[in-house]
Amino acid sequence: MKRDQENRAKAGHVDRREFLTRVGLGAGAAGAAACAGAAHGAERPKATEPAELRPDEKEMQERGARNRAARAIKKTAKSNGLNLVVLIADTFRLDHLGAYGAERVKTPCLDQLASESVVFDNAFADGLPTVPCRRCYHTGKSVVPGAAWIPHPAGEVNMAQILGAHGFWTGLVCDVYHFFKPDMNLHVGFDTWEWIRGHESDHYLGGPREQFQPKDHMPPDLWNPSYDNTMRTYMMNSQNWETEDDYMAARTVSRATKWLEQNATNTPFMLWVEMFDPHEPWDAPPRFQKMYRDDYGFERFLFGYGVQGGKNKPDFTPHLPVIRDLYAAEVSYVDQCIGRFMESMEKMKLLDDTIVVFTTDHGTHLGELGYVQKQAALLNSLVMQLPLFIRHPDRSTAGKRVGELVSAIDFAPTFCHVLGIDDQEQMDGQNMWSLVSGQSDKLHDRVFTQFSSFASVRDPKWHYFQHVRGNNRGAGPCLYDLSEDPGQTKNVLEAHSDVAADLRSLLADRLEQELPA
Repeated sequence: MKRDQENRAKAGHVDRREFLTRVGLGAGAAGAAACAGAAHGAERPKATEPAELRPDEKEMQERGARNRAARAIKKTAKSNGLNLVVLIADTFRLDHLGAYGAERVKTPCLDQLASESVVFDNAFADGLPTVPCRRCYHTGKSVVPGAAWIPHPAGEVNMAQILGAHGFWTGLVCDVYHFFKPDMNLHVGFDTWEWIRGHESDHYLGGPREQFQPKDHMPPDLWNPSYDNTMRTYMMNSQNWETEDDYMAARTVSRATKWLEQNATNTPFMLWVEMFDPHEPWDAPPRFQKMYRDDYGFERFLFGYGVQGGKNKPDFTPHLPVIRDLYAAEVSYVDQCIGRFMESMEKMKLLDDTIVVFTTDHGTHLGELGYVQKQAALLNSLVMQLPLFIRHPDRSTAGKRVGELVSAIDFAPTFCHVLGIDDQEQMDGQNMWSLVSGQSDKLHDRVFTQFSSFASVRDPKWHYFQHVRGNNRGAGPCLYDLSEDPGQTKNVLEAHSDVAADLRSLLADRLEQELPA
C-alpha cells in the first residue's frame, strides 16, 4: 500500500547501487567493481535491475536510518517530571469489563482502576491486529491504508526514542513474541527490554512429541493438523507450570514489578508492559475457570489459534457456552494480575507521580453471526473498540468519562502531552487530554479502521464497513445506525443507501483506492 511504501522510503530503504554510493563506493568504484567482475567472465548486470542488499548492508542501512531519525527528534519541550506506565492486555473485549457495563464477567481490579481514571467510551483501533496496532501506538502515526504486518520502519521514531531524548529512562517488559520476530524492531529505542518466553506458538521449550497430545484436550470436531501443531507447542511451553504464578500474565507482571523495584529511582521513567493474555489460548488457571463453570468437558480444555485452519470451518455452535466461559476466565485472570501490579505500585508509593494507562489492541468475537475469535470479516465494535483508562496523579480527573470519538493514533500524542512533551509535530494523532480539560469539544468527525482486507468508517451515528480487496465480502457491506442499534446487530444498508454511499466514498478517499462492489 502507498502508506507502507512511504514508510519504507522514510526508513531510508534503497537498492544496493544507491547504498554503495552513499557509503562511499561511488559510481566510479561501483563501475570498477563491475568491470572487474566482467573481466573474470561474470555477466554484467543490467543497469535497470537494482541489486539486493546483503544482510550486513541492510543492517548498516537501517542502523543509519535509526540514528538519523533519533538525532532529528525535537527536544524543545521539557518533561514535567511525571512517570508513565502503559499496560496493554491483548485481545481484551470492552464489554467484558464492569466499567463498561459487564455484569457476568468479574473484573474488580480493573473496575477499581477505572474508578480512579479517566475512562474513554469511544476509543477505536486504527490498524489491526497485533503488529500494525503497535506500530501505531509507538509512533502516533496511522498505519492506514494497508495496516500491514511489517517491521517498524527504521527511520520512524517511536515513543521510547522520543521520551529517551527528553531524559526518560525507558523499559519494555513483554510476552508478546511477535515483538521479537526477526526485523520487527518493536523493542528498538528502549533502554531495557525483557522478553518473557513461552506464549502460544513461541518455539521455546521442547520435549518428546508423543507426550503432548492436543487431541486429549479438545472436542474431536475442533481438531485439525494446524491446530494440533500450535497447541502442541503451547503444551510444551507450559509443561513446567505448577502454580498460578507460572502462567504467562503473572510472570510478565512479576517481571514488570521487578523492573519498577530496580528502576523507580531513574526518574522520569516510562515502563511499557505487554501481556498477550487474554489472547488465545484461553487457558486460565483452574481457579478462574471455576468462576464460570465446574465442568468444561475436559480436565484442561485448550482453545486457541489454528482451530479454523482445517479444510472445513468447524461448527462452533454446540461449544459456544464453554468457549465464552474460557474467555471470561482468561479475562478475570488478567484482571487479577493487573490488580497485583497496581498494589505493588501503591506499596512503592509510585502512584502520586506516575500516570498509568490500560488498554488493548482489539477485542474478539464469541459467536456473533457465527464468528469466533477476532475476524476482520465482521469489523464491528466487538473487535475494533478499545477499553482505555488513563489514571493521572491529579485526582480531580478520577471518574471522568469521555464520550467523544478518539483513535489509536491519538494515544502517543496524548501520552507525550501529559508528560509535558508537546514538541512532536510528526504524529498524525491529537491530544485526547484536551477533551478531559475542556479545551476541545471533539477531535474527530469520524475514525477509520483497517484490519486485513476489511476497513470501516465510523462517526457518532453511523458505522460502515466492507471488504477492500479480494473476493471475500465477509458480513459486509454493512451499515449500522448506532443511535438505534448500539450493539450493531441490524444491517440497515438498504434502508439508508444514501448514507452508505457517502460513507463508502469517505472510506475510499481515506484508503486512496477504488473499493470493490
